[in-house]
Amino acid sequence: MPLLAVLTVLISYLFGSIPAAAWLARTRGVDIRKVGSGNSGATNVQRSLGNGPALLVAAFDILKGALAVWLAAQLNLGLPVMAACGVAAVVGHNFSPFLGFRGGKGVATTFGTVVALLPLAGAGFVLVFIATVWLTRLVSAGSILASVVAAFTAFLLGPVWLALVVCALAGLLTWQHRENVRKLHAGTERRFGQKV
Repeated sequence: MPLLAVLTVLISYLFGSIPAAAWLARTRGVDIRKVGSGNSGATNVQRSLGNGPALLVAAFDILKGALAVWLAAQLNLGLPVMAACGVAAVVGHNFSPFLGFRGGKGVATTFGTVVALLPLAGAGFVLVFIATVWLTRLVSAGSILASVVAAFTAFLLGPVWLALVVCALAGLLTWQHRENVRKLHAGTERRFGQKV
């Protein structure tokens, strides 16, 4: 069982590391790392290639987290391994070996992981994200606020260790957005819908 758990976590990392944004952009003749923010994620794809490709990337990135958790559940590995697989998928997305251990910021994959582990926390995540982006058109602000709300909700739902896992994911997501935070403070952050 420990070997199966380790292999499942490794598979989750490798699945999470599939750079959908970069590969889809490449089919359009675009190197996503050299346009816009240089981020390999759905928001940069939306700015560079439009809504359709961005929706495809977002859906795939969400599934990376959700399917990693689901796989561990199907193998009856228990909630701690399920959480580890979700975290591994997020880490794979953010630090993909296919992109020189660079990647996206983990918003969609974090959401997929959280909603698979704690559906109510995932609901809080998506509601706050949509509301913030709708009101401000700032995806980065929506992402950070949504992850904080998901972490807070996780503490209400328990267990504490799982809430700490969600907190760690929120912390990683915020760290990945550190440049966006600086731009938010400076008032230079791009808003949703702005093209590259």
